[in-house]
Amino acid sequence: MFEVTADLVALLILAAFLAGFVDAIAGGGGLITVPALLLAGANPVEALATNKLQGCFGSGTAMISYARAGHVRLKDQAGMALVSLLAGAGGALVAHLIPAEVLRVIMPVVLVAVALFFAFKPGLTDLDRVQRMGPGMFTFTAVPLIAAYDGFFGPGTGSFFMLGFILLAGYGVLKATAHTKLLNFASNFGSLLVFVFSGATWWAVGLGMAAGQTAGAALGARLAMRVGAGLIKPLLVVTSTLMAARLLWQVWG
Repeated sequence: MFEVTADLVALLILAAFLAGFVDAIAGGGGLITVPALLLAGANPVEALATNKLQGCFGSGTAMISYARAGHVRLKDQAGMALVSLLAGAGGALVAHLIPAEVLRVIMPVVLVAVALFFAFKPGLTDLDRVQRMGPGMFTFTAVPLIAAYDGFFGPGTGSFFMLGFILLAGYGVLKATAHTKLLNFASNFGSLLVFVFSGATWWAVGLGMAAGQTAGAALGARLAMRVGAGLIKPLLVVTSTLMAARLLWQVWG
């Protein structure tokens, strides 16, 4: 039934649970699930395709949790979500044209910068701040760039969306986290639609991992809403740093 042995399936579901928990709060769940799939024997395309499948459930669960609690009105983000979906699909389509080695060199630097920003930037709270970019401009600049990146590479997408909402849209940390989830779900789903036609998706394993993702995301979103920036900021710093370390290890290890 499953593409791998039962013991590996159990470990992958556990990895998905942890990834869903982390991703619902600070983004970066792919740091856990993609290496786990590779270690389980998936080739890179299979790992990416299966990760998109199970990741949709995690981001979708977190999205619904934040919306039900009143932290985001999903219909207000419909336009952004459509742009994110199309850009995610476009990014997946051109993935084979982008030298992965170039991204692997650049991304650790970017992720370290994200971690340093959240670690040392004063005044990052759940309160809104100065808006530097209107919704329309944000929708057609920041959103497609980040979503396309998610389609052809992936690590840190949630963190980048969150950073964009804070720096450009002027959102507080919790509000930025809540608004990130629909866009992350849309970019995941858009790229999944492309990967489906590759025939590389591990469907049985991916759906099993989806159950773990759903449980982890629900717990992570609940804790984030309870604690707010006090939990989100440190976890985002740790997640970004670990993603940078892993990418550096891939390049020079």
